[in-house]
Amino acid sequence: MRFQTPLVPAVLLRRYKRFLADVRLEDGREVTAHCANPGSMMGLKDEGIKIWLEPNDDPKKKLKYGWRLVEHKNGHFTGVDTSVPNRALKAALLAHEIPELASYESVRPEVKYGTNSRIDFLLSGEGRKDLYLEVKSVTLSREEGVAEFPDSVTARGTKHLEELMAMIAEGHDAMMLYLVQRTDAERVTLAPDIDPTYAETFQRARAAGVQVLAYGCDISPTQITVGAPLPFAYESR
Repeated sequence: MRFQTPLVPAVLLRRYKRFLADVRLEDGREVTAHCANPGSMMGLKDEGIKIWLEPNDDPKKKLKYGWRLVEHKNGHFTGVDTSVPNRALKAALLAHEIPELASYESVRPEVKYGTNSRIDFLLSGEGRKDLYLEVKSVTLSREEGVAEFPDSVTARGTKHLEELMAMIAEGHDAMMLYLVQRTDAERVTLAPDIDPTYAETFQRARAAGVQVLAYGCDISPTQITVGAPLPFAYESR
């Protein structure tokens, strides 16, 4: 997924009210950017870090910049826009670039299911059960090379696990795909200290037959695309 407008570098001053960030552009101007991430953004919102913004000239948008990336001192990138994974994954699914999912001919996004919910993708193929595929953006890392989900308590994420289990009970297939928006991640796990309820529900979902898959992302100020698969491992403590 290529960014529609070339990104511009900036320095983060502060992130606040979940969806707002004050930043300083290279020319010294201070502006407010939209932050499309409702999570805690632990480790990604320190004052003075280098970030990348996407400008826009849409008259309907009050904020003329959207925060897209964090550039770490080691040269790695983290994508902070939680809408990106679904768009990048959709392109990869349609191009049959995910080997584990390449045999599905139909890819339908945002299909209603469960209790007032929409599944990220409903995959269908001749002679196969429908696969209900939920996608989670992973940005947290508290240990070198290790990506963790979630970065804050996620009642919505727990609800999605419950609904995937309900699809299994109805005779369908279901999968949770963790898409890691960090170029420094080598493996993926859960963060039970942050949300023990999610971790416990995940264990039940896996026991019920919900499949788990994890992929990384290739990230630059030009584009974000689905990268290589990452090992996922989690055992309750």
